[in-house]
This record gives sequence, structure tokens and C-alpha cells, in this order.
Amino acid sequence: MPILVHLDVMLARRKVTSRELALHVGITEQNLSLLKSGKVRGVRFSTLERICDYLQCQPADLLEYVPGPLTSEDT
Repeated sequence: MPILVHLDVMLARRKVTSRELALHVGITEQNLSLLKSGKVRGVRFSTLERICDYLQCQPADLLEYVPGPLTSEDT
């Protein structure tokens, strides 16, 4: 997948637990874990906004586009 998720890095930098972030954002720890692992097909802007607000970061701090061939799961 050409989109990499760096949420785990930002959590470590901010010394925030997944549980704290999930509670603030209003999603389950399981869904947050799926997001951290890049196993989701999308994320709502409102969720991304709440994550960025709590971690005091920009969306680009969490997501990175890496050019490469698309796989069957990307289409």
C-alpha cells in the first residue's frame, strides 16, 4: 500500500497511549489499532481532525504517500 501510517511514532513522541487517544477521539482501541497498522481503507476527516488536535500535529505527520505499484487490495 502506498500510504504509510506513522501514528505509532507520533504517539511515542507525545508520550500518549493508544487508550488515551482512543478515549479522546471517540473510537475503540481496536479501531485505533487497525488505523495504526494501516489495515483500514479510509479514515474520516473528523476522526483525523480529532487525532491531530489531541497530538498537536498535522495530517502529514501521520500519513505518508510512497509511490509504488498498486496491489489488488488498493483498487
